[in-house]
Amino acid sequence: MNPRERRRRQALDRLVDDMAIAEMREAHGEIRLAPVAVVIAAYKERDNIGGVLAAMPKQLCDLDASVVVVVDGEDDGTAEIVRRSGHFAAICPVNRGQGAALRLGYRIAREFGATYIVTSDADGQTDPADLEVVLEPVASGHADFANGSRRLGRTLSHGVVRNVGVLVFSSLATALTRTRVSDTANPVRAFPAQLSARLTLDQPQYQASELLIAAIMGGARYAERPVTMHPRASGRSKKGGDFAYGFSYGRVFFATWWRELRAQQAQQSD
Repeated sequence: MNPRERRRRQALDRLVDDMAIAEMREAHGEIRLAPVAVVIAAYKERDNIGGVLAAMPKQLCDLDASVVVVVDGEDDGTAEIVRRSGHFAAICPVNRGQGAALRLGYRIAREFGATYIVTSDADGQTDPADLEVVLEPVASGHADFANGSRRLGRTLSHGVVRNVGVLVFSSLATALTRTRVSDTANPVRAFPAQLSARLTLDQPQYQASELLIAAIMGGARYAERPVTMHPRASGRSKKGGDFAYGFSYGRVFFATWWRELRAQQAQQSD
């Protein structure tokens, strides 16, 4: 993408984000988030989101937690369930992808008072008890970015291609970043809210690897914690087939690594 196209997309993203935040303010009134914001991106998850929210802890690491669900367009009633449950919902007027939805969630967390961000899934694959486990090294000041790892913990999903992909990309990430990484695509992550403003995040999809690689290569102190991955509570994944997903994920993975490597080299030459 050339610089002009990037600026155009960023301007459009900002417009969509502003519209979503304006509607959120109108629906929720004055917004003040707790010190921990649990950010969830959701796309047509009305059958799962209620159960996910019911299991969400009210505190993490002795800090109050707020839940922010970013509905990525195509609202099927997910936002209504979120708001009836007493949580915050931001509704994007168009579908852009999980990465764009999470970026909006990070912005909301920063602008409305959260100190830390923890991410989770809307489909029931993550264990709510793992959120505190992953936040702990960040909240205690021992890490700037913490990632959940199903390889350190366990996975109850038996998709062979996906599980092999986790192994392959974690090995590549370890080699390329010179940091031990065992799971590049885990949905449970924790970091200070302001870290998200300092990183270059522009991928509309597959943002897990972009966030991870940008944080590590940007100098963030990195930690991993064991988590459990469950199968989806119901419905089918929106990510498409395993091989198509792996190819697209790989493109983002290597593009991010190359971008961050060039940025490092530019800094060293100054």
